Amino acid sequence: MENPLLLFPQLNTSASKDKSYYKVMKSTNKEETNKASKPGLPELCCRAKQKRNRLSLLLQKSEFHEDDHLGKPANLKKAASVSPEEAVKWGESFDKLLSQKAGLDAFTKFLKTEFSEENIEFWIACEDYKKSKTAHELLAKAKTIYETFIQKDAPKEVNLDFHTKEVTSQNIEQPIITAFDAAQSTVYKLMEQDSYPRFLRSDPYLNLVQGRNPSRPALRRRSRSFTVNEFQDVRSDFTIW
Repeated sequence: MENPLLLFPQLNTSASKDKSYYKVMKSTNKEETNKASKPGLPELCCRAKQKRNRLSLLLQKSEFHEDDHLGKPANLKKAASVSPEEAVKWGESFDKLLSQKAGLDAFTKFLKTEFSEENIEFWIACEDYKKSKTAHELLAKAKTIYETFIQKDAPKEVNLDFHTKEVTSQNIEQPIITAFDAAQSTVYKLMEQDSYPRFLRSDPYLNLVQGRNPSRPALRRRSRSFTVNEFQDVRSDFTIW
């Protein structure tokens, strides 16, 4: 049996009040620490909610990736919204293809699949350059086009022969409307003779001509849209739901 003076320190007039207060506070702190180490019901519910949110996010990711197909060349019909009759006209000449916005967009997407989109981007930049109104605008655009497409090791350097590149480099010193005509004509012929025939034989273009509609599959939740390790991590806390 403990000494009454220890249980009731106020009876011990010789004891230090600070000491008894320290003993009471130490006991109280110990109890609070024990309580903190054990998760309560609110904390368990919070953990369960986090796991449910995580599982929901994983399922949403699978739905998001099913939407990716909209930007692929195989779905040019939906993206461009063109009729088979209009698509047939694209096959009549390269000029007709580029003269229509839908045709230009479709051809640009096709070139991206071949990693040669710099050719059509250069051609478009030259067309925009020829619409310049002032000498200052010509100079600014000429500098940008040259640094982007013409100069050695340019980020989107187009394939030009040495003579054409030299002529173009001289033209931009005092640029005029026709400064890029030779280079633009070279790139145009390259696309017309090489990329354009392949575009006309490609499945995306043939689907347009034949009126095929690569319909979008209905979205559905995939029960295995996450990895095995992720599933095991989530399943470990199913018991607290």
